[in-house]
Amino acid sequence: MDFAAGKVVQLKSGGPPMSVESVGEDPHTKQPSVFCTWFEKVANRQILNREKFNPVVLQKYDPLSKIGFTVI
Repeated sequence: MDFAAGKVVQLKSGGPPMSVESVGEDPHTKQPSVFCTWFEKVANRQILNREKFNPVVLQKYDPLSKIGFTVI
């Protein structure tokens, strides 16, 4: 899948929907990376998280998959 800034993705193993912030090369490992942001509720606060992921562990976020529908 092509990842682009502004797209919503999710780990293939599950987890929260994340916004793609940018796509590029990790400066330390020189591997392709997708830089993502998402919010996590902690007590009464929303905490912003940022992390980079290898593209092979990400998929397009499908909000209907949580309720048993499949988008065709």
